[in-house]
Amino acid sequence: MSASLTITSAVTDPGLLDLPWHEPLDVWPDDAIATLPKGISRHLVRFVHLSDYVVAIKETTEEMARREYDVLRTLQRMDIPCVEPVAVITGRLDEKGEPLMPVLVTRHLRFSLPYRALYSQTLRTDTATRLVDALAVLLVRLHIAGFFWGDVSLSNTLFRRDAGSFAAYLVDAETGQLYSGGLSNGQRENDLEIARVNIAGELLDLEAGGRLDESIDAIETSNGIIESYRTLWKELTGWESFDKTERWRINQRVERLNDLGFDIEELAITTDGASTQVRIQPKVVDAGHHTRRLLRLTGIDAGENQARRLLNDLDAYTASTYPGRKVDDEVVAHEWLARVFEPVVRAIPRDLRGKLEAPEVFHQLLEHRWYLSQNDSRAIPLAEALSSYIDTVLRHRRDEATVIAPVTETISMPALDTAAIPLSDDDVVDGSWRDKV
Repeated sequence: MSASLTITSAVTDPGLLDLPWHEPLDVWPDDAIATLPKGISRHLVRFVHLSDYVVAIKETTEEMARREYDVLRTLQRMDIPCVEPVAVITGRLDEKGEPLMPVLVTRHLRFSLPYRALYSQTLRTDTATRLVDALAVLLVRLHIAGFFWGDVSLSNTLFRRDAGSFAAYLVDAETGQLYSGGLSNGQRENDLEIARVNIAGELLDLEAGGRLDESIDAIETSNGIIESYRTLWKELTGWESFDKTERWRINQRVERLNDLGFDIEELAITTDGASTQVRIQPKVVDAGHHTRRLLRLTGIDAGENQARRLLNDLDAYTASTYPGRKVDDEVVAHEWLARVFEPVVRAIPRDLRGKLEAPEVFHQLLEHRWYLSQNDSRAIPLAEALSSYIDTVLRHRRDEATVIAPVTETISMPALDTAAIPLSDDDVVDGSWRDKV
């Protein structure tokens, strides 16, 4: 290792010293490289094993590496969905003493995929629309925080499954700029136009390669980000007027915003002394209302839609187990976690746990059980649904945690906690909370 090597890192990981920094990134040995799907990038990017996790290493200039590292750290402190910066490496020299390009090291986002890896024959044709909608939500969050992206695209975004939808994470921030005073309308519109043009080009590229469903119009889909963005932006920041007698509409506005996953810091309410009109405008601080509630109650770190689904299941369990009674939220959440969620997670064979995150598995299990009940016209016990889900769905999914590869061996499912989950139709009592999820 060259004596001039400089590592700037907020993560104390001695494993950084063991990587072959004296070699050009494109010739690093195979035993250091992780096989993961990559998006399109203007820079050379490689996934590398570091200690017990995977990092993405990108060759760039020293100025851009340090700038992007600082931007990503700032966005993380603001709780904006983005990749985690690990280090900036400068002063690299090869064995002949020739300089090598500096690199930015970021932590790979587990269970995430670039948009090109999400296009296959197994996905529904509305995948493009859902990806664009997820990107619109991310863009709104960035703009509320005062961040101008400057290079909005599907390629600069990673997507994680989130209870039937997708959650978008910013990957490339080298063109971004954070403004403490917020963004002007012109800056927001500029980002939107960049997004529209880039997404159209990316989808047309897929179309030219025969990887886009014939029913998807690339231009129309790319235009969809404008509509999705403006609808969400208006809901989050727009003024709303109503009569003073309709005060219930204030709570209704707050509930709509919570349903979208956003928390409210304060409401600006103005009244017109000459009339009976009231105008309100919420001040939205961040998304993650359901995620934070689930994390507080159970310790489960999930996506927003996943958290909403799990909280609905928790609420149904509470209503059925303690009908008409007031119970402590944290006590019943702990009970639900121990009797329902954790037994399901423990029942997943170890070699299949890299397929999906536990909250996504639980959500998909509830969906699978509902479809089984519809097909069989009977209440399906959760254990039966879990066995079917593992054998017919989960076992055949590609691994979204690390390496994308097929499963090649069969593993028996461990026994379930029969005290927590009914094992036969006779065990499912009428009105059980499990029949309502």
